[in-house]
Amino acid sequence: MQQFTGGNERFIRRYEYEDSWVIAADVALSEDEIDVDIVGSTAIVVANTDDHVTETEFELPGSDADVEVRNGVLTITIHK
Repeated sequence: MQQFTGGNERFIRRYEYEDSWVIAADVALSEDEIDVDIVGSTAIVVANTDDHVTETEFELPGSDADVEVRNGVLTITIHK
């Protein structure tokens, strides 16, 4: 498990399992306010709040990924 915090003290954790990796990020946004596209092994995350739009890209350890947002937590599961 790896854990990171950004300047706003939001947590990002990466878990590695036998058959998958899981990246979980506390984004504090609803499903309607965030959009995630997986292009190859790159995750493109677009947060659209009332006052601005923020886009972030980061590399994933693979390309076969499932994305879910629930209760303000973004979860990306990458299958090995």
